[in-house]
Amino acid sequence: MKKIFILTGEPSGDKLASTAISKLQKDNNNIEYLSVGGSNLMKIGIKSIFELKEITYLGFTSVLLNIFKIKKRINQTVNEIIKFKPDILFSVDSPDFTLRVAELVKKRNPKIKTIHYVAPQVWIWRKNRVKKMKKFIDHLLLLFDFEKKYFDEENINNTFVGHPLIDNISNNNKTDINNVINKEKKIISLFSGSRKSETDVLLPILVEFINMMNKKDCNFNFVFHVTDENKDDIVDYMKDKGLNNIDIISDENLKREVLLNSIFAVCKSGTASLQVCNSNVPSIIIYKLSFINFMIFKLLVNVKYANIINIINDKEVIPELLQDECNAKEIYNSVVYMLKNPEIGKKQLDECNKTLKGIRSKSSSSNEVALILRDSLIS
Repeated sequence: MKKIFILTGEPSGDKLASTAISKLQKDNNNIEYLSVGGSNLMKIGIKSIFELKEITYLGFTSVLLNIFKIKKRINQTVNEIIKFKPDILFSVDSPDFTLRVAELVKKRNPKIKTIHYVAPQVWIWRKNRVKKMKKFIDHLLLLFDFEKKYFDEENINNTFVGHPLIDNISNNNKTDINNVINKEKKIISLFSGSRKSETDVLLPILVEFINMMNKKDCNFNFVFHVTDENKDDIVDYMKDKGLNNIDIISDENLKREVLLNSIFAVCKSGTASLQVCNSNVPSIIIYKLSFINFMIFKLLVNVKYANIINIINDKEVIPELLQDECNAKEIYNSVVYMLKNPEIGKKQLDECNKTLKGIRSKSSSSNEVALILRDSLIS
């Protein structure tokens, strides 16, 4: 029996991995799996060697404060992979964790094929990582076609597979949201992040924003899109806030349908913003780091924008409220202004759709990844 070890480092990677692996499972039932994963991989029957939240950290200071825990988990993961003896180590995103593990695994057992999904964003920072990666990554799977040149230069085997969040939306699994969400009110979707370090910062800001919106107009329903891992924490946080027009959802089908029925989205900078664009919903981007982390990032990054749509276009297609501008008043002003001027949102969506056409794969990202994994098992 062939074996694949799936290595993720946060909920978004767990979701990407599960989508691709579920496609692989349909036609290949003779593969044994083990993982470092979360609820999405668990739902398709794949065990994790420990809980994902134990390695999910954000920012330089968080990593430094937890460095010994992270090193312990890296060593534990490497040992478990070597013991499992997989044909493929399939690592997904979270390069600061997954690539460290992959490098150590390759040193100990060069026969294990290493396939990494979601190339590190070397076009944003730390371009020197490419030279190091070619020593231990056998195949790199790219979300964006423009990334190829960075890895072709170093002769790293790579394939553009596209981004799963911008696959064409199918209505095959349409979910009825009427029993869950009050559709009599206009829906505004909120994305506060999957990491605790993100939600700790953004939730208080978003609650204040909701209170400001409610004072102006009570005809809105605010829906938080969360993960299975952080849903309970967010529910607990919201209990005493006195808000009766919010919902907190983690089911993927429900989230997709709610987003399609939203009139606007306030989205944490990250991959979720692509899903918002693909659902044809106007939005703004928010993000906030500690002062120290922000200053370090400013020194290291070589792009002007935080959002991938803006980076590709080299202009602010989607408004970004970062750091000091990421506050309830600025969010409120931006949302109210865009809702009053729908032509601005329409222009944003037109530009987003043009951009998405240029970075969408021919079939679907998960299908492409599943085929590469299957072919790698038999080659």
